[in-house]
Amino acid sequence: MPAQATAREHAGRVADVADVANADADKAANTRADGTAVAVADYRRVLGHFPSGVTVVASEDADGPVGFACQAFSALSLDPPLVLFSVGHTSTTWPRIEATGRFCVNFLAADHEQLCRAFAVSGGDKFAGVEWSHSELGSPILAGAHGWVDCTIEATYPGGDHTIVVGRVHGLDADGESTPLIFHRGAFG
Repeated sequence: MPAQATAREHAGRVADVADVANADADKAANTRADGTAVAVADYRRVLGHFPSGVTVVASEDADGPVGFACQAFSALSLDPPLVLFSVGHTSTTWPRIEATGRFCVNFLAADHEQLCRAFAVSGGDKFAGVEWSHSELGSPILAGAHGWVDCTIEATYPGGDHTIVVGRVHGLDADGESTPLIFHRGAFG
């Protein structure tokens, strides 16, 4: 019996050491080279200087169309054709989209600011009064979109407080006449 108690005590000490190591790793990941913390306000302010396009990631399940505004979108690979976006763990929309296995990324046009704001809030029928059509995979393509990319979910990865979603491109198009909606320094422009 004493040998078992010793093994349990040892396992407890190993777990405590692992917890401290994980906490130290988390702290190191959130600190500057001089050891001071990276402030959330500084992070947002500085990264807000990088202009980004704005998208609506959308799908349709048995309950109807579903989507959310997303500015964390990027091309990933040409061969095979892949894109990526990230979505917060608190999203209530993402589980519905993930369950369909497919989505369409709609690039918003400059005149879609109100549409973007509608898709940026939680809850409600975001598609109320919104014109859209089905992509070949069955996901919503928003009327007047600057462009769109129709995808199936290739993979998901943890990314801090977000999930990184990789999509395999099956179809895409763009409107060469419109201009994109841009988000920069906390404002549309």
